[in-house]
Amino acid sequence: MSEAKLQAVFVQALGISPDHRFEDLRYRGLDAWDSVAHMQLVSGLEEAFDIMLETNDVIDLSSYEKSKQILAKYGVRF
Repeated sequence: MSEAKLQAVFVQALGISPDHRFEDLRYRGLDAWDSVAHMQLVSGLEEAFDIMLETNDVIDLSSYEKSKQILAKYGVRF
């Protein structure tokens, strides 16, 4: 359930296809993932998982896989 929710946030924030290979997503590795989309992604994660990311986590959010590690700090299980 958490994985599907996470993927939905990435799809919405980055405007990518739900069929995208999420494991390959990296900040600035995709034209759509610029600084504006990054903040939309942060907002989407906070809303979807009912959390408030710390500043260091916002900065460290550099890939799909890293997002899973960050969310784990807030008790989200994958």
